[in-house]
Amino acid sequence: MDLYTLIFGVYPYVALTVFVLGSWIRFDKEQYTWKSDSSQLLSKKGMRLYSNLFHAGVIAIFFGHFFGLLIPHPVFRALGMSDMAHQYTAIVAGAIFGTSALIGGAGLWLRRLGNRRVRAASRWMDINILGWLMLTLMVGLSTLPVSLGHAAHGNAEVMVSLAEWVQSIVYLHPNPGYLANVDTIYKVHVFLGMSVFLFFPFTRLVHIWSAPLGYLGRAYQIVRSKRAAVAR
Repeated sequence: MDLYTLIFGVYPYVALTVFVLGSWIRFDKEQYTWKSDSSQLLSKKGMRLYSNLFHAGVIAIFFGHFFGLLIPHPVFRALGMSDMAHQYTAIVAGAIFGTSALIGGAGLWLRRLGNRRVRAASRWMDINILGWLMLTLMVGLSTLPVSLGHAAHGNAEVMVSLAEWVQSIVYLHPNPGYLANVDTIYKVHVFLGMSVFLFFPFTRLVHIWSAPLGYLGRAYQIVRSKRAAVAR
């Protein structure tokens, strides 16, 4: 088995297995570490802006990749979206939300490095996972000029090949051959993205599993100030 097959045929399953089992084991064994480790109480400067830009961008990118790569192209065509329209949509959305995530993430990363209080409360993986995400985003944004070049020539083959490779992994019939003719920059981005799943259980990203979706439908709370209670 050559290195190419190991990276694009075996490594995805290694990363996903560690992602699922590692998260499960950490939740079972180390629940006190299952948190976002927010540093907002230590310093609020720039936190709201950078955090919102980063989270909005990353969430949009995740779901864009999820639906864009996992939904078969015949489904998009049946809905009236051609492969080229799909590619241009991915380029525009990727540019907007990728830039948002990169600006926000870079601000959060520099804040962790430059603010003494935040740095002192940060773990090694807090800083490094943000750096890895920034690297993944930068390489992802670097694919956009290549995608525009393909789109200018009416060529959507790379996007289709990437989607077919992802689907082959998910449907348990891995075919690294789909990436054989894909530009190297895409392969680097794929490798970096897969590695995020590998690192996930060992970082504070695990708090994503505990997203407080129930908060959106919770009952109203009545809050009375202490002063009002004394007055009564």
